[in-house]
Amino acid sequence: MTQNDYENLGSKMKELRIRNDLTQAEVAAALDVTPGYISNVENNRTAMSLRILVYYAKLLNLSLDALIGTIDSEYQNTALDREIMGELSEMDPDDKKKLLQTIRLWKKA
Repeated sequence: MTQNDYENLGSKMKELRIRNDLTQAEVAAALDVTPGYISNVENNRTAMSLRILVYYAKLLNLSLDALIGTIDSEYQNTALDREIMGELSEMDPDDKKKLLQTIRLWKKA
């Protein structure tokens, strides 16, 4: 993470929480922490442990990669690539062929 990403970590986490229509109290209850802890994270007074960060990602229905990509601009492309690959892995071969054809047509445009 760049220094700028670290300085904005809390505000980005707050933005994600609000975007998901969650209160600090709801997040705290789901993560088994105090609302004060969530406030401290959002105000950059403390950082989440990796364990809590994993639970936070699950709460927001994100992979940890997607969450980190949302927070860390340098990691964003890698996270997006992994998310796309995850979706692809669940597709049947015929749908993959159709998607590939669509991508090729889109690139020509």
